[in-house]
Amino acid sequence: MNVMLRKGLYDAHLATTDAELRMAQKLRYMCFIRGGAAERPDPIDADSFDDRCQHMLVTDRRSGQLVCCFRLMYLTADQIGDSYSAQYYELSSLRAYHGPMVEMGRFCIHPDVIDPDILRVAWGAMTKFVDDHGVELLFGCSSFIGTDQEAYLDAFDMLAERHLAPAPWLPKTKAPNVFRFAADRLCRPLDRKAAMRRMPPLLKTYLMMGGWVSDHAVVDTDLNTLHVFTGLEIKSIPPARARALRAVAG
Repeated sequence: MNVMLRKGLYDAHLATTDAELRMAQKLRYMCFIRGGAAERPDPIDADSFDDRCQHMLVTDRRSGQLVCCFRLMYLTADQIGDSYSAQYYELSSLRAYHGPMVEMGRFCIHPDVIDPDILRVAWGAMTKFVDDHGVELLFGCSSFIGTDQEAYLDAFDMLAERHLAPAPWLPKTKAPNVFRFAADRLCRPLDRKAAMRRMPPLLKTYLMMGGWVSDHAVVDTDLNTLHVFTGLEIKSIPPARARALRAVAG
């Protein structure tokens, strides 16, 4: 195992064997599929994109337990239609984006392990990958657990008010079942505290770094999630946060 990053109790490295990939697929199944409509006898989450991605694993150095994983696909602008996200969002506007991109997907943390250092190590490893490959845009889908739109109205209102993508990069609707923020938001004062409580941790991190989102959520009944397209231009990360991330990345 070639450790990319070692911090505290955790190591981060890219999977190099089929066994390591299967570990990630089992954790993804636990987080995204178990108990949902797509539950299946073989408890793994696998698709055709796995072979085209690199898979980051974060393990507990004491036990070897996999506590976090995500996958990375390096793309250029003319390949945006080949991304996982392009199945759900019309992304042709991003063909005009100049610079290398990476799609980050299937990000998950073991539900029985609660330690904020895991997310820090994951972002440190991501930062090192981004810097090593000269990436200028990081994007993917940020997932809200469940498909009850009413449960996340405050969060969606906040996204609509403060965090929509710049007009040139705004994804258009493609999926048949979506929840539109601008059309469906309630005419009431925004409860920011409630919004932040309901925001997924990964999306919170994106937003704190200057990330932006689509103007709608896709209703994914197979994975029992509502997800929003999320983008982060590396040059837009506030300098203090960029320094903090690179300090973790070592």
